[in-house]
Amino acid sequence: MVDLTIYIDGACRGNPGPAGIGVVIQKNGETIKEISKSIGEGTNNIAEYSALIQALEEALEKKAGSVQIYTDSELVYKQIMGEYKVKHPNVQGLFLKAKLLMTQFKDIKITHVLREKNKQADKLATAALK
Repeated sequence: MVDLTIYIDGACRGNPGPAGIGVVIQKNGETIKEISKSIGEGTNNIAEYSALIQALEEALEKKAGSVQIYTDSELVYKQIMGEYKVKHPNVQGLFLKAKLLMTQFKDIKITHVLREKNKQADKLATAALK
């Protein structure tokens, strides 16, 4: 049984440039929290990882035992799943922090989805750029 379902996205105007994150947290199909936050200057990958970290921290705060995360970032998904190496030094620390947070859940799944299935998180991340 999944305690929380979370959709994440990161956005960037320019790469690097002003960056923002969007997180949608749902419990039993109901949205219980939305986050739209500027993270200052960064790259798209930094924004995507920042969204993941924010989502994991929120889930821990809500004492979730199991979490299902959806991301439209193929890079983040494949790096977390161990299919791609994390080469960029600016991303390595965020990757390690995300992996460490993930160990604190009884059950955690991350799934890559198409952008169309991640519209609300995308909207929140884009709104954070304004």
